[in-house]
Amino acid sequence: MVDPVTIAADAIDLEYTVEDELVEVLGGLLDMTTPRHYVGTQPPQKSYKAQIQGLELFAFAVENARFKYRVYYKFALVENAFWLVSLHRDRRRSGL
Repeated sequence: MVDPVTIAADAIDLEYTVEDELVEVLGGLLDMTTPRHYVGTQPPQKSYKAQIQGLELFAFAVENARFKYRVYYKFALVENAFWLVSLHRDRRRSGL
């Protein structure tokens, strides 16, 4: 599951299409992510979005050969489902 408005806006910046490439992009990021890539708080922040309100948010930042910069993504797990909250350039270091 995704927040379509947020993901679509960031997909334009990352230069991929949500319909055709999101699963591939996300799969590549997840495959290379390790616990050392975790950039969230401990304990994790809680979501305020209605659909996943109160669930823990897990944030990671990784470098990927597909992109020229670090990518930040955040998700929640709900009833055995993956909810993508954000996927964009890592703005924490770039100041964007």
